[in-house]
Amino acid sequence: QVQLVESGGGLVQAGGSLRLSCAASGRTFSTYPMGWFRQAPGKEREFVAHINWSGTLTYYADSVKGRFTISRDNAKNTVYLQMNSLKPEDTAVYYCAAGNAYSRSYSSYHSWGQGTQVTVSS
Repeated sequence: QVQLVESGGGLVQAGGSLRLSCAASGRTFSTYPMGWFRQAPGKEREFVAHINWSGTLTYYADSVKGRFTISRDNAKNTVYLQMNSLKPEDTAVYYCAAGNAYSRSYSSYHSWGQGTQVTVSS
């Protein structure tokens, strides 16, 4: 298991950018594939992006492809989500998670952060 702490959320106008960070504790971080999910009020938690352990493979939800970029720095035990061209529908609590393999299902991830709020105003 690994402990995860997200940061970088906030209020931004439509068209703006934010970069979320997820800091991990533990020496095993570099072995875990990582994902970002989000959950808007009244909606289910949904997949946003995934990156493999080495950072060489990334996957995105269609709704964010071309606007969001996931990356990681294993030396810093951190995974990032760069969000550009933000839209009001991107408003949600964003969570990072550690898993064992690529998956778009939140149930496949074993460790979660507490989440960070992203609000995009129109």
